[in-house]
Amino acid sequence: MGADRLATVFGGSGFIGRQIVQRLATAGYVVRVAVRNPDAAGFLLPMGNVGQIQPVRATITDPVSVRAAVAGASVVINLVGILAERRPGDFMRIQGEGAGNVAREATAAGVTHLVQLSAIGADPASPSAYARSKAAGEKAVLAAFANAVILRPSIVFGPDDAFFNRFAGMAATLPFLPVIHGQTRFQPVFVGDVAAAMMAAIDRPDARGRIFELAGPEILTMRELMAWIARTIHRSPWLLPIPDWVASLQASVLERLPGKLLTNDQLLLLARDNVADPSLPGLAALGVSAIPIGLVVPLYLARFRPAGSQSDRGK
Repeated sequence: MGADRLATVFGGSGFIGRQIVQRLATAGYVVRVAVRNPDAAGFLLPMGNVGQIQPVRATITDPVSVRAAVAGASVVINLVGILAERRPGDFMRIQGEGAGNVAREATAAGVTHLVQLSAIGADPASPSAYARSKAAGEKAVLAAFANAVILRPSIVFGPDDAFFNRFAGMAATLPFLPVIHGQTRFQPVFVGDVAAAMMAAIDRPDARGRIFELAGPEILTMRELMAWIARTIHRSPWLLPIPDWVASLQASVLERLPGKLLTNDQLLLLARDNVADPSLPGLAALGVSAIPIGLVVPLYLARFRPAGSQSDRGK
């Protein structure tokens, strides 16, 4: 394979990353997986032929390591993101400045295709530092690489997701499910559809320089999602509405603990709808048909059902 078939994926060992790495390998690319710990990305190697998938050490906040990671690549995909800060300012350092580093080094290296994973809700005026940093990342990427493609997904679901699995685990063990901002609307999108959109963003000339919002076919409130999860795993927890002031107190405690299960910045995100803007192109514009949650999620949530419960009431 020639150098024109080399793709670098920053954050390629994550939930979304492993999907795109496999698709790139299937399409014939040599895939350089740029991660902080290459040894932890070894599980990706069987997705390609011998030597086709190459984990390398890189940190997007370090331009020198980014430069080495993109050298010789024709395609660069940046998936790196965080949901909570370890140190104040991490959102902007990683999702804002780090994304800009990738775009600048990609331009300098002569990369022809750059895809940046952002998020629905990215907004420089948002009260959430997460959303502001995502918007800053988009701006920095497009300033350095005008033909970059920006993809903004809603909540992403799939067998290893951190949303449906988390709440199903709670519903299977607790008598209640806490519901925070129960009326906030979401439009969950399948991880396979996000990966397909990334491949289309690489292949389609009409995608270059555009922003796409990736969302599934269903819009559900947080409360409706909690009820759907409970039905799917054949459980009947009490859906307990959590007042904003109580949620804020909980977040103030939890964000100080390892794991940061809930932060005040996440509460700010949860207060706003997370649905696609109809004025922006989406999956359909990239030739991808959105898969509903009912076709996928019950399959991997089945392990949370009571013993002996096999039927699927979550449809």
